Amino acid sequence: KTQSALLESMAEKHVTVGGETHELAEPFLVVATQNPIEQEGTYPLPEAQLDRFMMEIHIDYPTPEQEEEIVEKTTGGTPPLPEAAFDRAEFLELRDLVLSVPAPKSVVGYSVRLCGASRPGDPRADQYAKDYIAWGAGPRGPQNLMWAAKARALLEGRTTPIVEDIRALALPILRHRIIPNHRAVGDGVNSEKIISHLLETVAH
Repeated sequence: KTQSALLESMAEKHVTVGGETHELAEPFLVVATQNPIEQEGTYPLPEAQLDRFMMEIHIDYPTPEQEEEIVEKTTGGTPPLPEAAFDRAEFLELRDLVLSVPAPKSVVGYSVRLCGASRPGDPRADQYAKDYIAWGAGPRGPQNLMWAAKARALLEGRTTPIVEDIRALALPILRHRIIPNHRAVGDGVNSEKIISHLLETVAH
């Protein structure tokens, strides 16, 4: 029931409890942490749930300087409350701005080809993909690539995304959407290696 409610909230922006539907205020964002796969105590999320997350970002340990700052700020009395970077209305305005950015058909096409090549049953998939991929990126793959590419373009002062935006964002957008098969695990091929192969072989 909990997973069903989470899936509903992420996809539909409302949640149903006891037969009653509750609308969720915008913006509604889900940020989740995931234990390393070799650690016990958690259950892996199903692919359908992973696919609803825009990105999977790997965060390493902080640097010694960052760790010292963390310790000092959290052990020296009451830590100050973080200041908001912007309010709800500004956030929604920025989101709408990103959505309004025009995207060249060539860039959209590249995002679709890249994800299509990750599907082992797709004619665009090469032998490497067929050998090593159990499940490729679905339609949410190119959708999220384009949203992120538009945002990256604006952050870099451009009015439209380019292919390089897609290539730069492929790893965090696709690493949790491309599932290696048993042969890949045995050969030491993970989703990051598969994505690197796709970036090398898919025409842009």
